[in-house]
Amino acid sequence: MKKHFHILAFRRHLLIFGSLLIFAVFQAMSLGGQTEHPLVDVHHEHAGDTVAQEVFKAGDLIVEHIIDAHEWHILTLGDFHLTIPLPVILWHKGELHVFMSSRFQHGHAQYKGFTIANEGVNKGKIVEMLTLRAEADELITTVESEELPLDFSITKNVLSIFLSALFMAWLFISIARAYRHRRGEAPKGIQSMLEPLILFIRDDIAKASIGEKKYDRYMPFLLTLFFFIFLNNLLGLVPFFPGGANVTGNIAVTGVLALFTFFITTFSASRSYWVHIVNTPGVPWWLKLPVPLMPIVELIGVFTKPFVLMVRLFANMTAGHIIVLGFISLIFIFGEMSIGAGYGISVISVAFSVFMYLLELLVAFIQAYVFTLLSALYFGMAIDEGH
Repeated sequence: MKKHFHILAFRRHLLIFGSLLIFAVFQAMSLGGQTEHPLVDVHHEHAGDTVAQEVFKAGDLIVEHIIDAHEWHILTLGDFHLTIPLPVILWHKGELHVFMSSRFQHGHAQYKGFTIANEGVNKGKIVEMLTLRAEADELITTVESEELPLDFSITKNVLSIFLSALFMAWLFISIARAYRHRRGEAPKGIQSMLEPLILFIRDDIAKASIGEKKYDRYMPFLLTLFFFIFLNNLLGLVPFFPGGANVTGNIAVTGVLALFTFFITTFSASRSYWVHIVNTPGVPWWLKLPVPLMPIVELIGVFTKPFVLMVRLFANMTAGHIIVLGFISLIFIFGEMSIGAGYGISVISVAFSVFMYLLELLVAFIQAYVFTLLSALYFGMAIDEGH
């Protein structure tokens, strides 16, 4: 029996390692196929002739993969681009424009005067190209300017949020239905896998931080928060559709999650919470009067708490993606020196990428746990009646 258990554990670990290895190799292959954006032409003078040489730019490639996009890239092989076009929804000058992002031909074409800016402060955004003509002293000057429309497009991150929300709805409705049909019986399947996480959030986060009497009113939000962050952290590690979108590495998404926590904390706060901010107990009077130093510090803390939540999740998830992409980029950087160096460094790069994937799996859970725990702690401090 013990030997059988060790064999099952070995197979499970081998399956996890093999999956991560496949992810790392697939990531390298998908990056290697993208020869359009990370390569730039650099001109050298040689014996009086100008020679164009393509140079790999790792920075451009990494930034392209961690930012949002108006199409979902699958694979690029030479001039062949396999992408999923997404709806573009623009409101500009009183008119609504709806079309697919394939009209832009991967950022190389205009449609109805709109295009995706490839450089400048609006890089990656949809802009309207305006051509301005000025005449002075029989000299005609043509200047192109960019104007930003109101953009309500379904981008890659937005679509990923929709997919994860639908998956979560299906998952937990199925679990709730299983509890109703199998009342009093031991859980099984996906129900048995997620029940320990749900009980962990209830007992070790909600009850411990908010209290036995009032924790249940915050449980729906805390459960949604934890599983939304955890699921999107995991999907961000998958290098192929429907994964690969950097949802929790987008500061707009983490900012909205932090705002939810801020508003719930603010509107559910008790009277003693605000009294303690204005008149902090246990603090000498000379820190409160005549200059209200401590009330100012406490009031600033009300706003810095959600700010820290936003930045922590964004920075940790983005940093992990950058490190993995950096290791993969080493293959192409050394490959420019010589083919042998590229193949040689590929073994090290893939090995370190697998290690980072293992670390990112841990970080995916930790960041979801920390965000949920801190939110629960803020709720608990806000509703504490004091003594």
